[in-house]
Amino acid sequence: MHEVSLAFFWHQHQPYYPDDVGQDNPMPWVRLHGTKDYWGMAMLLKELPEMHATINLVPSLLNQILAYTDHGHQDRHLRVSRAPAEGLSEEDLNYLLDNFFMAHPDQMIRPFARYHELYLKRGFSVDPAERARKRFTKRDLIDLVCWANLVWIHPLAFEKDPDLAAFRKKGRFWTEGEKQWLLDKQFELLGEVIPLHRELQQRGQLELTTTPFYHPILPLLWDKRLARRAMPEVALPQALDGYPDDAREHVRRAVESHEKLFGQKPRGMWPSEGSVCQGIVPLIADSGIQWIATDEEILSCSTDGWISRDANGFLRNPEMLYRPWRAEEGGRSLQIVFRDHAMSDQIGFHYQRYLADHAVEDFVGKIEAIGRATGGNAGHRPSLVSIVLDGENCWEYYPNAGVDFLRKLYRRVVEHPKITPVRICDYLARWPATDKIAHLFPGSWIQHNFAIWIGHPECNRAWDLLDQTRKHLVEATRRKARTPDEIQRAWEELYIAEGSDWFWWFGDSHTSAQDALFDRLFRKHLQNVYTVLGEQPPSELARPISQPFRHRPHTVPTGLLKVKVDGRRTYFEWINSGHYACRGGRGTMSMADEGLISDLYFGFDTERLLVRLDARGGPFRERLGDVDQVRLRFFQPEGFEVLVTHPARKGVASQLHHDGVPVAESGVEAAGDLVFELAVPFRSLAVTTDDPIHFCVELVRGSASIQRVPHEGAIETTVPSPDYEMIMWQA
Repeated sequence: MHEVSLAFFWHQHQPYYPDDVGQDNPMPWVRLHGTKDYWGMAMLLKELPEMHATINLVPSLLNQILAYTDHGHQDRHLRVSRAPAEGLSEEDLNYLLDNFFMAHPDQMIRPFARYHELYLKRGFSVDPAERARKRFTKRDLIDLVCWANLVWIHPLAFEKDPDLAAFRKKGRFWTEGEKQWLLDKQFELLGEVIPLHRELQQRGQLELTTTPFYHPILPLLWDKRLARRAMPEVALPQALDGYPDDAREHVRRAVESHEKLFGQKPRGMWPSEGSVCQGIVPLIADSGIQWIATDEEILSCSTDGWISRDANGFLRNPEMLYRPWRAEEGGRSLQIVFRDHAMSDQIGFHYQRYLADHAVEDFVGKIEAIGRATGGNAGHRPSLVSIVLDGENCWEYYPNAGVDFLRKLYRRVVEHPKITPVRICDYLARWPATDKIAHLFPGSWIQHNFAIWIGHPECNRAWDLLDQTRKHLVEATRRKARTPDEIQRAWEELYIAEGSDWFWWFGDSHTSAQDALFDRLFRKHLQNVYTVLGEQPPSELARPISQPFRHRPHTVPTGLLKVKVDGRRTYFEWINSGHYACRGGRGTMSMADEGLISDLYFGFDTERLLVRLDARGGPFRERLGDVDQVRLRFFQPEGFEVLVTHPARKGVASQLHHDGVPVAESGVEAAGDLVFELAVPFRSLAVTTDDPIHFCVELVRGSASIQRVPHEGAIETTVPSPDYEMIMWQA
């Protein structure tokens, strides 16, 4: 195989959560990810000095870390954590019970007996916090606070700190004093995050890069009309003028703050969401940045598909992806590296369901295949394979926070005779770009467009509110309506509102339990512009942008079903079913592989839960012929699981298990032909009218789960009552 230079590029980012004007911070994610992922990802590299990588640190994230460690700032989660359990108000107690289980249940709650016990006692989807709190004692509340913070501490910290390990081993019945000790320990780890990155940079193991200050989509600040390049029919906001000066300020301040914190200017930059266009090349180059990174689909569009993937996912002209390119504009030049979308997604979305050894073997095997595919045309330079993804989000879904996988992967890479882990700056210093892109296509790393952040009515309204506020601020600045310090503070609030994250949660593309909070924070930053100027904010900024109930991960059944489980596509059997369309992933990345399943339908008759899966691009029996198992996992009722082996063959075998033990005479039926159909009797699940049923479906090949539906969370329904159809008809 040809030599491969493997560039791991971890992007570390959180939105700017604090409301500095109102002195409020409603979200804990900087602190929690800080003691888990930001500390842990750097410490994993420190363990193995031969391992070289690149980490991107967004300036607004770093400022929030410093606000905690250097200025004593808090967030609401921390304030409630610090408060004595006996002194909690009803409001804080409700907040605790609603927000202290914000962790992936399978990997961060169920492995810990006491935390899982409290999770079951809370009874999500059964009781609101007002009713559930009656079940919680003082000891329960202290333990809940401790576990909600413990699971956000990286596993390496427990390996390195015996006191912390002993604290976790105790497991329950901690005292108020012990709780405070844990929170102090948490801050010790948070205080090590920035020095640790600085240390790894100074010893030449780690390259640190930056992003425009508050993480804006630079091309949309530059010119919103650029969205039409990939989406010609997109509806745009009323105000289309760009803000080039704001774009320059985000870049200038990012470079300046990075140099102040780490002692040298960054050579590389990850433009927010990998968003690029030809026009921003000069403003980035003028800041001293030498290279940027984005997604392979941008390269494909910039070369009219000459470098692209076929229907099977194989690259055309692969040697041209695995090298740097150059973009030029206005006499300035930038080098660009393009992430391997599919390989990055393997880590971001797939390997979490593999055994660590199998995941490492699969990854290294794919890198070796790239080396073989590029050997004939790459020349003397090693092929540069860039693996770029979030450095925090995916590890929640890995066993042991991904430590086993990453340790083995890093060790395997440094020992491989033909694979060399590199900092991107080192590769470019030795093998600079020789190929030039004629015109850099405007888009992001998500489907090479800007659809997440513009085009939906909610996104467009947000852009227009931003534009109105900015015009007001420009005029106030011209008139010198306030002191220079107040004017600067007002601009700061506007720059925060230009961040990409607010727009991420508007529209239909993404949703979370905190949509309304993101909406409020965005409008609060715009309101703060007026407040700092000594003016009353417009009433329009008090009206939510997000439309209530717009997001449903799935539709709900509208009537009872009459299904014969035979694998045939019988339309009227499923006309009243609930529906989940498989699309999109979590975090700030999209899937290169959309998955084998396109749609999940579900519902019930009077006696059975009914589930149907449709394959993407053809009959189920053809598209899923190499799938070994369909696994239906129940979260409610807990402990049940249906295993269907060889689901695309005739005479499939199906078995219901409870806590790993087969359920005799379960009555489960399954069939796979044009579609896959499954029926599970309610009696076998020990559920009755109005009991919750929460489940997901996984496809398994070998020992690896290759697709989960839904991608995260669960399909949620309840056992129907005898008058279900009458209730739905009246609704």
